[in-house]
Amino acid sequence: MATAAQQAASEGTREGILRAALRAFGEKGFDGASTRGIASAAGVNHGLIRHHFGSKQKLWQAAVDLAFGDLAVDLEALLDDASVADERERAARLIRAYVRHVASHPEFVRLMNEEGKRRGPRMRWIVDRHARPLYEALGALLERGRARGALRVAMPPVHFFYVLAGASGLLFHQAEECRRLSGVDPFDPEVVERHAHLVEQLLLGPPGPAGKEESP
Repeated sequence: MATAAQQAASEGTREGILRAALRAFGEKGFDGASTRGIASAAGVNHGLIRHHFGSKQKLWQAAVDLAFGDLAVDLEALLDDASVADERERAARLIRAYVRHVASHPEFVRLMNEEGKRRGPRMRWIVDRHARPLYEALGALLERGRARGALRVAMPPVHFFYVLAGASGLLFHQAEECRRLSGVDPFDPEVVERHAHLVEQLLLGPPGPAGKEESP
């Protein structure tokens, strides 16, 4: 029977493989990434990938589960926090948290862009397992906000979802272009915070008393 230390070491190795896999799948896509390259990046023997995951497909699925697990840690508490009575403030906190998340996990944006652009079983798996529950939770948040008069900008959930994803992530996805174009480092903490507040205002309008809904 494995000791607690051995179990912890095994879990650490597993997570290290998954982190390396996320980076590889985001940068090279499923077909371009190799399990040998992932093992090398993780600093482990290639045989450990088969030991922990069995196949490249299972490794990819586990890496995506990890990526969305990281996102859930940052967002779910905001969606469920009963102490936030104002739905605009809840939405604003969620938007800012999402921007901070993608800034600290650029591999998540790259992976979603890679898989979301084509039909196929991996895209369907991501949508059905992870993206749809998030989409529905955001839609419910928007509906509550409109019903309570807290959100002044009328925006269907599909537009909110993809404007949030695009406006939040593109800056970090194309960081090298941004540095060359503007001399700005997107990952500078002050830039991340400024971007978070700008995306908030883009999606929700400026804070203030709720009145008549504005068309986007």
